[in-house]
Amino acid sequence: MSRAKGARVCIVGSITGNSNTVGGGLVYPRADLGKLQGFGKTSTPMADGKGFFGAKAYKDSKVCNMMTVSELHERYHESTGIVFSSMYPGCIAETNLFREKRGWFRKAFPWFMKYVTGGYVGEEEAGQRLAQVIDDPLCGEKSNVYWSWNGGAQTVGRWAPDGKPQGAGGSGGEIFENSQSDTVRDPETAAKMWDLSVEAVGLSDKEMFRPKKNKKSASP
Repeated sequence: MSRAKGARVCIVGSITGNSNTVGGGLVYPRADLGKLQGFGKTSTPMADGKGFFGAKAYKDSKVCNMMTVSELHERYHESTGIVFSSMYPGCIAETNLFREKRGWFRKAFPWFMKYVTGGYVGEEEAGQRLAQVIDDPLCGEKSNVYWSWNGGAQTVGRWAPDGKPQGAGGSGGEIFENSQSDTVRDPETAAKMWDLSVEAVGLSDKEMFRPKKNKKSASP
């Protein structure tokens, strides 16, 4: 990718990993990596070293995804010109993510997210949003951006004439640079998470990418 013109990498994040949003700050459980006690330990299923909790594991993974983007930017953007981004596509409420939930929940949740919170987005629109981050010239101007649409999801949606609440990250709206929580933007934890991840998958120093020359990069 370092040899490609206008190369971009996007890793999907989420409001659920950001404590400055309704879904991440008010809906239990909150993401918490602790001191990464669980990284690299096969006997510990969670990042913070505690017992498995599915909803929290999902939120923790999104924190790690967004931290990974920040680390990729810090380590490789200036030397390669690759634009690294994260994005929140909206709440895609009708996938198999909720396959183990009760039937009533799988039916009610999409309706609730669409008409009450305003966070709902369909699979096709979510895919279009991902494609926009990869293709839109606007998204190639700056690296290490967390992109969102239709509000920052820091409140529930506001009423709109079409009956679908607006401002909670759901369907519609224009793309914009969203803000991440202090936890996600913690450089010390992000760097430690990166190093422990490299160690966990068994990558050696020789196997890690080493840029050979600097390229003109997008503004940080």
